[in-house]
Order: sequence, then structure tokens, then C-alpha cells
Amino acid sequence: MTREPIYEALFALLAGAAGFTTASRRLRHWSDVAAAEQPALFLAQKSETAELRGNLPTQWICDIDAYVYCHAPDETSAATTALNPLLDAIETAFTPAGADLALNRQTLGGLVYRAAIAGKIETDEGTLGGQAVAIVPIRIIVP
Repeated sequence: MTREPIYEALFALLAGAAGFTTASRRLRHWSDVAAAEQPALFLAQKSETAELRGNLPTQWICDIDAYVYCHAPDETSAATTALNPLLDAIETAFTPAGADLALNRQTLGGLVYRAAIAGKIETDEGTLGGQAVAIVPIRIIVP
């Protein structure tokens, strides 16, 4: 497995998914991201697991978290009105297109077997303020 092209392709896919003002592979805490820098997207490589499959090559499972930050559009609106379209855009980015359409899976341009949202999306809708945060779990399978 050659890691960097895979993580670069994932970042390019997600950074272009919505109108993010800030996007980086270096995670920053939401309190360090000014409102003018949001909506923001950050990726954090979480873990990699090697799975042995008999005489087949090792299969790698890579888990990444995408952090999404945004502010409520105004003082009377819930921050989720800004967060939900960003989450929808990230989900849509994983929809297969082009050569991936026939496979019915996102392959990051043929670099991986599959890349997808996998697991529970943690959200904080900014109940006590205008800051919303979501952590989107992403899994990449590399044969």
C-alpha cells in the first residue's frame, strides 16, 4: 500500500465537496478556527489495520475522521441549518461516478477497493452557541 496518494485523493474529494473556506489535513480544534475561516474541513488519520487473508495479499483497513466546523447563519438559526448541507455534500462525494459507477463504490480513482462513510457521525449542533461540529468516520479498504 502506498499511503500518501490515497490520503491526498481522499482530501481532494472531500475538500471539493462543499464550499469550505478552510480545508486541511492538519487538524485544528474548533476554538482555534475563527468564524471567518468556517465552514472548515479537517482530516485526521486515525488508524490502519492489516488483515491477513490466507494466501492472499494483506488487506489494509484505514480509518480517518473528517472534522466539519461551521457557525449558525445568524443568531436566531440553529447551527445545524449550516451543518446539514455540509454533511450531505460529504455523503454525496462518496457516490460512485465515472469508472466507479460500474463498480458501485468510490475507489478514489482506482487507488483503493472502497472508500466510504462508515460508522456513527458524532455531532454537536451548537445548542448553547452558534458553533456546530461533526466528526464523520471514514473507512478505506485497500486490497
